[in-house]
Amino acid sequence: MSDPRRALPSVSSLLERDDVRALMSTAPRALVVDAVRDALEAARQAPAAPSDWIADIQQRLSRVQQPSLRPVINGTGVVLHTNLGRAPLASAAIAAIRDAAAGYTNLEYDLDRGSRGSRYTHCVSLLRELTGAEDALVVNNNAAALVLALNALAAGREAVISRGELVEIGGSFRIPDIMVQGGARLREIGTTNRTHLADYEGAIGPDTGVLLKVHRSNFAMQGFVAEVEARELAALGRARGVPVVHDLGSGLVLGLERIGLTGEPTAADAVRAGADLVTMSGDKLLGGPQAGIIVGRAEVVKRLRENPLARAMRVDKLVLAALEATLMLYREPERAMREIPVLAMLAEPVTALRARAEALARRIPGAAVTDSAASVGGGAFPDVRIPSVALAIAGDANRIEQRLRLGQPAVIGRIADGTLLLDMRTVRPAEEDALVAAVAAVAAAAAALAS
Repeated sequence: MSDPRRALPSVSSLLERDDVRALMSTAPRALVVDAVRDALEAARQAPAAPSDWIADIQQRLSRVQQPSLRPVINGTGVVLHTNLGRAPLASAAIAAIRDAAAGYTNLEYDLDRGSRGSRYTHCVSLLRELTGAEDALVVNNNAAALVLALNALAAGREAVISRGELVEIGGSFRIPDIMVQGGARLREIGTTNRTHLADYEGAIGPDTGVLLKVHRSNFAMQGFVAEVEARELAALGRARGVPVVHDLGSGLVLGLERIGLTGEPTAADAVRAGADLVTMSGDKLLGGPQAGIIVGRAEVVKRLRENPLARAMRVDKLVLAALEATLMLYREPERAMREIPVLAMLAEPVTALRARAEALARRIPGAAVTDSAASVGGGAFPDVRIPSVALAIAGDANRIEQRLRLGQPAVIGRIADGTLLLDMRTVRPAEEDALVAAVAAVAAAAAALAS
């Protein structure tokens, strides 16, 4: 019996086909040639050649042209999903990025004086206004903010921290490792579950560079526990002449008690507590771009700004534009709750979510509406489950999940009790038509395979 692979067409014969040559009007010739070669190589490994060469080649060409970073629809119910890019930006922030990207800006130019300026002046007045701090500095993320603070204040010296606050953050990054990279020597005090003010007092000596407090935002401890409040630690630092750094983490600017989320300190709360520096993220509860925000006493912030590492950790004009536009929204709390996507998602009433889900279920064959529980994510409010509503998609959950995930746009859901759920709390109204189309495409593909 002859080998069927001998009947496969050559690369050149496929390239001479009119439908393949037409692809070169939509993609560089080299990419089309590579797609043809890949299709032939796959056919050599397969039991049979593809029934439709052009469809196979088009699919391969589409994959290679697809950007690595692309939009997804978040149906997981995790609002600040680190793997999905955390906070979506407000329309005002997106417009600010577009304006800044389109041409030149006064990033490091003082328009009033007509001379060189500093990028470190942008966002400072807004951060001072919103937090009550004397000064502020923006770097590229909160881990960088902490490294910079430790390097500027405690390089070669001890950084005192409670064992109960030696946390691990996303991506297996650990606070002790970050402290070492900042040049400080770790001085652990207390125990995992209980640390007292006397522990800090006993640890302070001539070699103490900083007292560090890390907000345990991504887990909760209950039972026989004790910790030193930020206000107490700040008072001790002032009395002993040792700077206090409070790593707040989530970057909450506006209290969320109005929507039932309590217990997370705001940036203004942390500043009022008296720490010399407060560090936080820009892309978590603040709802802005990835950034590390440092606020605190002017003379201490000045030391960070003058540290050589500050240049390595500086942000560009797009981050500053988006952050400034986001911060401006906080001047009107009701507007912030309405226009900053993270806050709007957290605040949306269950009745509204249910109405949206029911409307979509009528457009998606086999979809049902079910109660769900969403979460804040991003290490904030770790023990809170937010009532929500989800679409339950009928069928093989694993197969549907994979096809939605690989679709365009990609849709990411979660599987619970063998059913694929798409949680409406993280599906934005503007994404609903795309979501319906994505699910319909998966259903159509499944029907075609079954026929």
